[in-house]
Amino acid sequence: MEAAARRRQHPGAAGGPGTQPGASSLQARHGSVKADEAARTAPFHLDLWFYFTLQNWVLDFGRPIAMLVFPLEWFPLNKPSVGDYFHMAYNIITPFLLLKLIERSPRTLPRSMIYISIITFIMGASIHLVGDSVNHRLLFSGYQHHLSVRENPIIKNLKPETLIDSFELLYYYDEYLGHSMWYVPFFLILFMYFSGCFTPTKAESSVPGTALLLVVPSGLYYWYLVTEGQIFILFIFTFFAMLALVLHRKRKRLFLDSNGLFLFYSFALTLLLVALWVAWLWNDPVLRKKYPGVIYVPEPWAFYTLHVSSQH
Repeated sequence: MEAAARRRQHPGAAGGPGTQPGASSLQARHGSVKADEAARTAPFHLDLWFYFTLQNWVLDFGRPIAMLVFPLEWFPLNKPSVGDYFHMAYNIITPFLLLKLIERSPRTLPRSMIYISIITFIMGASIHLVGDSVNHRLLFSGYQHHLSVRENPIIKNLKPETLIDSFELLYYYDEYLGHSMWYVPFFLILFMYFSGCFTPTKAESSVPGTALLLVVPSGLYYWYLVTEGQIFILFIFTFFAMLALVLHRKRKRLFLDSNGLFLFYSFALTLLLVALWVAWLWNDPVLRKKYPGVIYVPEPWAFYTLHVSSQH
């Protein structure tokens, strides 16, 4: 009787001083989940990375090319071009693939941050859709991408001059606001996914042959994204953050899995291609005038209008 009374007065006595059985079991489950996440390694997502690379090349890189190839009679200048429909498809498919990629991450990622990033990505890409549509349609009127808005022959003589301000606003939405709201969350999502691509088993830190085949088209596309999007600072910051994370995790005996290696190798190839691109056009006087800043990374479309289309 006395022992039972003591147990009623001190419920934690049976499990040790100050111990709550419910809390201890919850902590144990939480710890087991963390340990399970650390030990779990995802296989290489060949299907997602293939679809991701394919739609990037077709819907993003191929967008302005399709606009120039298809006859103008099919898509009048006062209607959306075929490239605009490509962009609409990109704005739907890319967020879907990013969400599927996050679902397959072996590590639980912050859902709220993922959702906010996806929403911002869609909004930025949609802003860019409108601005880029008008800017590319101006090519048929003689607009030259290697010149600034005010220096373009078809723009500088507009009356009233406030119309020039409107075109500069359009350019701002296209090249600055749209790109920022599009690419910042895009690289943030890739980095968050990358942070979960580590394994404690060194034997699993290898790239399958199928992944190596995708590294070149993937890295080449990111070169186009970085140069045409003028986001070298964002890209180099993301790449060095990935490198710092790899070195930090290596101290804890954690190694990149096949998906992390694929992404890291793609970005490393991109950095090499950007360096070669800049070195090739380093002494171009016209492009130097358009990109006068410390960081000189010419856009491929500016190079096209200056050195390719002007020759025809």
